[in-house]
Amino acid sequence: MNLVFQIRKKVWDRMPRLKEDEQTTHRTMQVVNHIRSLIESGALQPGDKIPPERELARSLKISRASLRTGLGYLAAMGVMKVRHGVGTFVADGPPEFGKTSLRLMSALHGFQSWQMFEARIILESQVAALAAERGKEDHHAALAEEVAEMFAAIDSPSDYLIHDLIFHRIIAQASNNPILAAIIETITSALYDSRRRTVERSTDLRESVEMHREIYRAIRTRNTADAHNLMERHLRMAQTAQGMEQPNGRKSSASALRKKPGRTAHAA
Repeated sequence: MNLVFQIRKKVWDRMPRLKEDEQTTHRTMQVVNHIRSLIESGALQPGDKIPPERELARSLKISRASLRTGLGYLAAMGVMKVRHGVGTFVADGPPEFGKTSLRLMSALHGFQSWQMFEARIILESQVAALAAERGKEDHHAALAEEVAEMFAAIDSPSDYLIHDLIFHRIIAQASNNPILAAIIETITSALYDSRRRTVERSTDLRESVEMHREIYRAIRTRNTADAHNLMERHLRMAQTAQGMEQPNGRKSSASALRKKPGRTAHAA
C-alpha cells in the first residue's frame, strides 16, 4: 500500500457521517460510499478521473443533482477535485486531523462562530505570508486555477464554496508546514459542513473572487506583507458578511448587510 493511499484512507476513516434527519443524506452517502469503495479497492487512484456524471448517476440510480451534492461533499473534504469543463478527479492532499473531535469540543465548550473566525484570522494570515515566502510554481498554478474556477462558479454559490475552500487549502500547503496544512484542512472541512447549508444566500460573489485574486497575486509575487494583510482583510469581510457574532457579544453588521444583497458575498 503506497503512502498516498495510506493518507487517503486516514481521511476516509476520519470522515464524519451526515445527520440522519437530512433529506439528502441517503443519496449523498450513496455517492460517498461508492467512491470510497472504488478508492479503497484501488480502482481509483490519486489523480484518476471519475466516470462522467451522466454515467455515474445512471449506475447509482440517482439524479445528477444528487450526484453533484455527493461529489461536492467529497470535494470539500479534500477527497475529490472538481475542474469545470474537464471533470472530477481523485485529489492529493495532506491528511486532516479529527474533525469529529473539533465538533465534539465545540459542543462541549460552546465554541462560537466569531471564535472560529478569530482562529482563522490568526492562523491563515500568517500562513498566507509563509505561502508567499515558500510557495512553488505548482502552488501558484493551482491557486490560479482555483481563482479561475471561482470566476466560473460565480453564479453557483455551492460550487463557488468548494473552490473557495480548496483555494485556502492550497495556500496552507504552500506554507510548506504540514502541521499548519493539516490544521487548515480540518478547519475548512468543519467550515464546509455549516456553510453549505447557508451559502445559497450569497447573491453577489464578485467582491469575494476579486479578493481571492488579489491574495493569489500577492503570493505569486512573494509579497509577504500584502499576502498577510489581504488574507486578514478577506476573512474579516467574510465574517461580517456572514453575520458572525463579535467577541464583545454584539451582533455584527449583518442586518445592514442584508439591506445590501450585493454585499453578502464572502463565502470563506
